[in-house]
Amino acid sequence: MALSPRPQPHPDAPAEPAAGSPVLVVHRIGAVVVGLVIATFGLLGFAGGLDFFSTEGEQVLGLSSNGLLSAISVATAVVLFTAAARGPRIASTVMIVVGALFLLSALANLAVLRTGLNVLAFELPNVAFSVVAGLVLLLLGTYGRVSGNLPPESPYARPTTGEPGEVLDERPSTPEEVAAEQAMRDAEVAVVQRTATADQRRRVEAMARVHTRTDRRQVWMALDAPRAR
Repeated sequence: MALSPRPQPHPDAPAEPAAGSPVLVVHRIGAVVVGLVIATFGLLGFAGGLDFFSTEGEQVLGLSSNGLLSAISVATAVVLFTAAARGPRIASTVMIVVGALFLLSALANLAVLRTGLNVLAFELPNVAFSVVAGLVLLLLGTYGRVSGNLPPESPYARPTTGEPGEVLDERPSTPEEVAAEQAMRDAEVAVVQRTATADQRRRVEAMARVHTRTDRRQVWMALDAPRAR
């Protein structure tokens, strides 16, 4: 019986970071650590038998809480744990989303503080904790992913070939490619400054249709070919 061939990753599919890389540790372990803090807060609230919809709340680890906030806290921790188990890339995305929700929650609950709409029994320490937790989650989630100078071990720094440990080097390797990249940068700057020639604008528009550094360089050099002939 013939074995079916092993599925090959799509060439444009993002690669996971190598095991043990700092990016993996920050994304995966960061989600677990933050999840543990939030889960502890929620479980202690459940253990205290808090009223579910009380707007007054009771003190848990220095914060005000009720049964609803405890349930939301435990659910949030479960989401973070699940994301960490699925992989660092998913953990990163989930932390970014949850971090943004924490910040929105801080603003929304600050607006209803000490009113009948304060269904999560928030007080000012809760607002401060939501802001800090949201910023920590955003920092952890964007580490090695959203930056102008990504660490070299980040899987977001440059595309990979899909083979373990193999990285596609997109740096120019010939004098012609070096010259092309310099001309590309000059053209892009000229377009931004609105001083570009018609040819520069045409080339920048053509490069916008592709995504990798190598493809952009090939498009530029292909447009040089008719001129050379």
